[in-house]
Amino acid sequence: MAAEILQRCATEFKSRREVTFLTGIVGPLALTAVMLHSQQKREQAEQLILKLKSLSTYVLDKRSGVPDELLYGRAGYLFGLLYLNSNILPAPIEADLIKQVVSCIINSGISYATSNRSQSPLMYSWHDTEYIGAAHGLAGILYLLLQARQYLTQVQIDDYIKPSLYYLQKLQFSSGNFPSSIGNFSDKLVHWCHGAPGMCALFCLAYKVFEDNTFLETAIQCGEVTWERGLLKKGYSICHGVAGNGYTFIHLFQHTKNIKYLYRACKFAEWCFDYGLHQNRSPDRPFSLFEGLAGVIYFLLDMQQLHLAKFPMYDI
Repeated sequence: MAAEILQRCATEFKSRREVTFLTGIVGPLALTAVMLHSQQKREQAEQLILKLKSLSTYVLDKRSGVPDELLYGRAGYLFGLLYLNSNILPAPIEADLIKQVVSCIINSGISYATSNRSQSPLMYSWHDTEYIGAAHGLAGILYLLLQARQYLTQVQIDDYIKPSLYYLQKLQFSSGNFPSSIGNFSDKLVHWCHGAPGMCALFCLAYKVFEDNTFLETAIQCGEVTWERGLLKKGYSICHGVAGNGYTFIHLFQHTKNIKYLYRACKFAEWCFDYGLHQNRSPDRPFSLFEGLAGVIYFLLDMQQLHLAKFPMYDI
């Protein structure tokens, strides 16, 4: 049934502007290709992969208006490429294409940062706002770029990625939380999409890559504010709810092996067992992955195998 639904999505999706894994055609194409490949239907899988790769012409076009962020932009397309290469052998996406996409994302960030005199060597705007969080901002873009680090040059890493991480560190509030965007000084949102939970994953990965203890310290501070303020009445979702905040402690446990974070992840999971009881809002898409019940189930399943747990559509 899943294969039938995905194939229908892949064939009936009309908009070529929506080129990301989560909200566009790339997700159905990539998932269907992986499924067909696992069923030994290699030719059918290859057709979908070729279609996905053909979207790169639009993604790489500077005049296309494609943003760079995760949910609707180039970082979301990059996730699709990395996802295919991590699930199909031999890897179907050429290194050259991935290098073109990461360079396009970095060059776009350099151009925007330069023209707008940003203090960060990389900066991006979505709907005229310089978001810094995981869903629409700099953190999410850097997270995907770090996962694609084998395709980056040392100059890109040393001159742009790492200094941008240091810039983000300076924005952290004394509470451990982060603003949602540049110029916004409200210490309010503690979500994966905006705030400390999304930042925690980034700085855990940055610590793994660069072995800089300050990155781990930043991630730990994100964990503390999430523990204090992360049981949200807004809902249970992984995007802006308790399940997504629970991944904060999964990431910290994976990187530190400190049992404190296992306990905290379990307590957030326990909160999710009372689904619907604690929220004061109903999600627009109550069964969806990022806003609804599917994401909560995904989180609870990941709690059963923490060594394999990955934030969906974000961790490769």
